[in-house]
Amino acid sequence: MQGVLGCRGCAAEFRIKDGVPVLVGGNVDRLKTETAARFAEEWTRWTDLRPYYEKQFLGWVAPFTREDFVGQVVFEGGCGKGRHAELVARFGAKDIVSVDLGASVFVAFENTRHLPNAHIVLGDLTLPPVKPVFDLAFSVGVLHHMPRPEIGASSMAAVVRDGGRVVYWVYGLENNEWITRFVDPLRRSITSKIPYRALRALSAVPAALMWAAIKLVYRPGPDGKGPARLPYGQYLSSMRGFPFDELELIVFDQLVTPVAYYLPKAEVERWFAGPGFEDVQVRWHNQMSWTATARVRREAAAPGGAREGVTGPEAAAGPEAAAAPEIPGPGRSPAASRTDRDPGLVGDA
Repeated sequence: MQGVLGCRGCAAEFRIKDGVPVLVGGNVDRLKTETAARFAEEWTRWTDLRPYYEKQFLGWVAPFTREDFVGQVVFEGGCGKGRHAELVARFGAKDIVSVDLGASVFVAFENTRHLPNAHIVLGDLTLPPVKPVFDLAFSVGVLHHMPRPEIGASSMAAVVRDGGRVVYWVYGLENNEWITRFVDPLRRSITSKIPYRALRALSAVPAALMWAAIKLVYRPGPDGKGPARLPYGQYLSSMRGFPFDELELIVFDQLVTPVAYYLPKAEVERWFAGPGFEDVQVRWHNQMSWTATARVRREAAAPGGAREGVTGPEAAAGPEAAAAPEIPGPGRSPAASRTDRDPGLVGDA
């Protein structure tokens, strides 16, 4: 499926490649494109969707439930292979538009092409090529891989209508300090640079150790909860039914990226400072990551702020987004210093 989209407001044209609109300009930050390309190595090889993804997703976005997506116009920041876009479309969203910068969008399209309410777009999350018409915007496991996570969070809030909601899931610094101290130097200097085949072989070693620990030690109790006395008890016990290659994927996912930040709760809370948000909640998930939810109040933001009132770094999309056609379908600045938000490595929490 090939074609061209034309902007109604100017002469700009954007191609459709293999069913995916390519709505991105040529001035994308090198680190963002490098990160997207490394993750594309992952999602173009682990392409299938698995039944336990729904439980994982609902854990990450809680207190949101399936019902919160029904009839909603939804924006997803970073879609990978489309695992969450497919779920939200099946939950009954009116439409979901999922934006990602990497070649994984073509896998996501194949995984969702049977769903008429799912729309996959190749674009830059910090310059989302859409209008602020969305009822709900979510991002799971993406913002902490951006060079400046607070800009990604602000840009996502900028596409939500007044009264709409956002939910973000990100790595937490709390309880993960040892990883940033001991594992991160290995990821930054070696694993994020080595070829895919070598990295997959390397990933099998810690995956095997994780698999053995889960099977032998991390048994859930009668209440279904993991052993509280052990580190990452709930997290590791929740993966007891995963096949070995899913553990490989989790390890690979964290070793492959050139950017991974662990965010302290205070920094996540700063994303929602100011009058543009209400009903803010930041929940500790599995005692190792953060789920943040809030309601967007556009009219409460300062006059002259970015994109109809939602404030924050780069909330205004800029020339590239202004030239992009409308999609079919309905913090702190600068970022916290690297000393209090160290890059790091951890499995999906």
